[in-house]
Amino acid sequence: MQDFDSTLLLEVALDLANSINNDDRFDRLLASIRKAIKCDAVALLGLHENLLTPLAIQGLSSEVLGRRFYLTEHPRLEQLCNASKPLIFPDNCNLPDPYDGLLLARTGDLPVHSCMGLPLYSDQKVIGLVTIDSLQAGSFNTISPKTLELIAALSAATLKTALEFKKLEISAQHAQQLVQELTQEALLKDGGELIGQSTAMQILKNEIQLVAGSDYTVLITGETGVGKELVARTVHQLSLRKDKPLVHINCASLPETLAEAELFGHTKGAFTGADRERAGKFQLAHGGTLFLDEVGELPLAVQSKLLRVLQSGEIQPVGKDNVEQVNVRVIAATNRNLEEEVSEGRFRADLYHRLSVYPIKVPPLKDREQDVLLLAGYFLEKTSRKLGIRQLRLTQDAEQALTSYHWPGNVRELEHVISRASLKAKAKPTTTGIISLNREFLELPATTIAENSVKNTAEFKPSLSPDMDLKTATNEFQKHCILTAVTQADGNWSEAARSLKTDRANLVRMAKRLGVSIKKSVVNHESGYALNEAISMTKR
Repeated sequence: MQDFDSTLLLEVALDLANSINNDDRFDRLLASIRKAIKCDAVALLGLHENLLTPLAIQGLSSEVLGRRFYLTEHPRLEQLCNASKPLIFPDNCNLPDPYDGLLLARTGDLPVHSCMGLPLYSDQKVIGLVTIDSLQAGSFNTISPKTLELIAALSAATLKTALEFKKLEISAQHAQQLVQELTQEALLKDGGELIGQSTAMQILKNEIQLVAGSDYTVLITGETGVGKELVARTVHQLSLRKDKPLVHINCASLPETLAEAELFGHTKGAFTGADRERAGKFQLAHGGTLFLDEVGELPLAVQSKLLRVLQSGEIQPVGKDNVEQVNVRVIAATNRNLEEEVSEGRFRADLYHRLSVYPIKVPPLKDREQDVLLLAGYFLEKTSRKLGIRQLRLTQDAEQALTSYHWPGNVRELEHVISRASLKAKAKPTTTGIISLNREFLELPATTIAENSVKNTAEFKPSLSPDMDLKTATNEFQKHCILTAVTQADGNWSEAARSLKTDRANLVRMAKRLGVSIKKSVVNHESGYALNEAISMTKR
């Protein structure tokens, strides 16, 4: 039997102690497990109710982080969660493997292989799993039970510590209740989770966390399909009103003649068709939150009455002389530029300022390039459940197509693309039950950074020498694209990245690889030191 190296155990403990955040802590844990046990893939998953969420992976496709595994749909994972100790599956186990087709070391269906899992217990309750896979059959037969128990205990302690840190970050008093509420929301409603690790998404999550605990009115802006309603639901779930109603109303669907009655209610006989008294959305949301979607579509006549509610908390139902007091937090959303609407006289300036006490801008998907595959994984798992498909996966060319596309329809378009492609791919016969989505199924235009982003690049003609190869010519063209974009953005890398439809960090790394840098210097004029900066580009 192979025993756990005590020296390695000390190294692991010290390594984890030096971790600066949960993601780093999880990655170090998995790296330590791979030192102790030779394997091709390892994953750490957190358990909430009946749902397993991947927290860190090694040796698996990045899209796995976007997937969510329901125990009732994955019998291997269900067995592991019900086990009292580490469990090694027989090499020829006929239970479907949740990672079929997703191992980086192999494409397609998994052959006979070694698979085991470690249930992670805290206070006699399973809080997660570690799954370990090896393409070599019988790989885990010589590992002693003591070694597996030590690794499981270490992993459980790491996960528990991470969860405790998360609780403190959210709120010491309400953390556990919030986690349960968010979990239930994710299970009960499609798209109930903000998925993403990009810088833009981290900023958005921080903004939501900051404003959620207050009672400020929030104005959510962003392009169509970015997930403004999801942001509104998340703000409500993290607020002190989370146990109260969240009432949604689409202002764009309100006829002007009925908008006031829908918002504030009406009495019987107040207008033609009012055959009974009816409460308005503000009354239904009393004590909770009212989400005004597409608020920019509200008629001007109703805007003044909405302003009154925000100022005094008073409403007057149609047909009533008396006013009623309501306690409602308002969250509004729009894809319009309300400042322009105000200047054009289509939206009241005073209402705009009342609504935008705390504005939140939801980033478009083109600014979240590194989140595309995570979201794709989420939609693949969701679609496979809907269509009854054992496993859906992306081919390499499909992943490239998804990450290079500019997504004018944002997350909603990505979901629809995955759904359509999955339906088409399902029609193709398969013997393994694993359906691969290639670029053709996605039906996305073959776009590249250079084609989509930089203006005037069509005029670029690199000076080709007879001995210049394709790689060198390509590098010269990329240099030109980056220099042009950064120059047009006056040295602003974030703006340049947006124009190139790529992530800022990726752009900086590419520029560094190509030897492109920016030098800022103070210009000394005859009259003294100028206050402006001169920007110059250098090729190293």
